Amino acid sequence: MRVLIDVLTPKQCLFFGKLSERLEAQGHSVLRTTRDYREVRGLLQLKGLEAMVVGRHGGASLAEKLRASAERVLALASVLEDLRPDAVVSFSSPEAARAAFGLAIPHLCVNDSPHAEAVARLTVPLSRRLFTPRAVGRRAWTPYGIKPEAVTEYNALDPAAWLRGFQPDLGVLEQLGLDRRLPIVVLRPEEAYAAYLLGKTPGRSLVQELVERLLRSQLPAQLVVVPRYAEQVEALRALRSPRLRVPDSVLDTTSLLSYSSVFVGAGGTMTAEACLLGVPSLSCYPGEPYLIERFLLRKGLLAKASNVDEALGYVQGVLADAEAARSAQMRRAQRLLAKMEDPIEVIARGVNAVGEH
Repeated sequence: MRVLIDVLTPKQCLFFGKLSERLEAQGHSVLRTTRDYREVRGLLQLKGLEAMVVGRHGGASLAEKLRASAERVLALASVLEDLRPDAVVSFSSPEAARAAFGLAIPHLCVNDSPHAEAVARLTVPLSRRLFTPRAVGRRAWTPYGIKPEAVTEYNALDPAAWLRGFQPDLGVLEQLGLDRRLPIVVLRPEEAYAAYLLGKTPGRSLVQELVERLLRSQLPAQLVVVPRYAEQVEALRALRSPRLRVPDSVLDTTSLLSYSSVFVGAGGTMTAEACLLGVPSLSCYPGEPYLIERFLLRKGLLAKASNVDEALGYVQGVLADAEAARSAQMRRAQRLLAKMEDPIEVIARGVNAVGEH
């Protein structure tokens, strides 16, 4: 079979990199497409994954998102016409779903984020099959127009695909000039340009406020903020502190998390990844907890803060005895990860099923 995979985010680089390996090992020909987006192109290069660049990221404007998506549908349709894959796989890529549907090519969708309503509406009804974590479940997707029998659940969170057997690389600490003997606090700002957060994050980012408060505190910690966009890089670098690292190149963030004392995120895959790596983790997601976040909260792997004082208190509490906090979190994380199946195996079986029909 010829399988085309559309890779749009850093998480998808990690997840679909593993899927590519599995499908190629089974004898399939795997083709990858992506879009012009800083974090993704950099991570693809870091992981040694080739992908054809088709179109661009639309930024924060709804009008530009629409234009970029419309242009990308046309461009991707031409690619699919030329390559004629037997199946297209994406993590709810509106362009991949629409182009595949229009050319009568089966689209297989992976998604763990039903709160991202816009992309779900544009992709789920056009997909032959949807793969989702059991923590999300079928019922979250049927309102989007897919039959329950077309939804396959896997008993895992997505980071399980690349965390089993993972060995961290100390090189990331050298790259950032970090001292392993001192606490490392890693922070990830919100996905400010995502359609599901537009208009919901007025004013300053809670993560940036927390960074400023931590820099004014006397905590002997090194801070690393992993920004999503150039504007976030500029705003954080303006703080000009020797205790703060704001990388503008793509990092091996899984290794960075492995050596960190505490993680603070505002939604996204790094939060689940940190939790499953055994890192004490805090969510500052600006909205009602999404389903994966609720799952992690129930399992005792994640804390939640709604303001900067709560967030500062959590970080200070963890760093008061970082070794004990990390040890307790690691025990919980390892127990949970050991019970999870490999989501890549489940999705690979779904891809193979397309070839059998």
